[in-house]
Amino acid sequence: MMNDDVCPICNGSGWELIINDNGEEAARECKCGLRGRQIQESKLSFATIPETYKGVSLDDWKRSPYRDEFKGQARTIQESVKGYLEHLDEFEEQGKGFFFWSETKGSGKTMLAAAIANELITKYRKFAKFATSLDILDEIKATFNSFSEETESKLLGDLARADFLIIDDFGTERVTDWVGEKFYQIINGRYINKKVTFFTSNHDLNTLQYDERVKSRIKERSFMVHFPEQSVREIKAFKENRDLSVD
Repeated sequence: MMNDDVCPICNGSGWELIINDNGEEAARECKCGLRGRQIQESKLSFATIPETYKGVSLDDWKRSPYRDEFKGQARTIQESVKGYLEHLDEFEEQGKGFFFWSETKGSGKTMLAAAIANELITKYRKFAKFATSLDILDEIKATFNSFSEETESKLLGDLARADFLIIDDFGTERVTDWVGEKFYQIINGRYINKKVTFFTSNHDLNTLQYDERVKSRIKERSFMVHFPEQSVREIKAFKENRDLSVD
C-alpha cells in the first residue's frame, strides 16, 4: 500500500514522466514540488527541527497541562492556529506568520512552533526551517572562517528566501549594532520576498531591543499571540516525578 505522504504522480521521486511533442517519453519536475523542496533542503542544513520536537503534532500541544485559569487562553491559541492552517494559501501569499511570546520560559511556545513546522512539512508539503536566533548568529559568524565554503551573503540570502522560517528564542541574543543589522537584513529580505516567518520570544514586540525597522516589519507580517504565563515544562516535570515516587 502506498504511503499517503508519497505523491501518487511521481511516487516520491520528484519527477513526472510525460510524452513530449515528438511523442517521446520525457521527465519534468512534478507539480508536488518535491524537487524544489529537495534543493532547498540542501541549503540551511543547520536549521532543522530539534530532535526533541521531531514528530510533535498539534494534538500533542493541545494536551499540554495548562492550569484551569489558562485553559481558555490556550483554546484561543488552538483556534487561531487551526484557522491559520485552514487558510494557509492566503496567509502564505501575504507572507504572514505568528509571533508567539510570553515572559515565562517553558510556556509551550517552541513546542507549538515546531508542531506547526511538522504540520507544514508532512501535511502541506511545504519547506520549513527551524533555528534559534543564536544558531543563526553562530552560522553567520562561521562564514568568517577562511575555510568556510559558505559566504555570509549566500547564507543571508538563503535565510531570506526560505519558504517558512521559524526563529526560536528571538530576543535572547544581546542586540549590538552588528546583530541588529544582520537580523534586519534577514527580516527585511523575508518582508520583501513575502516569506512567512514564525517567531517565539520571551519578550513582547515592544520590549524587544531592536529598532523600529525590525519591529515594524514583524508587526505588519505577524499575528501576535500571547501565551499563558505558566511553565508547562515545570508542571510536566512535577507530574513525572510524582508518578515516579508513587510507583
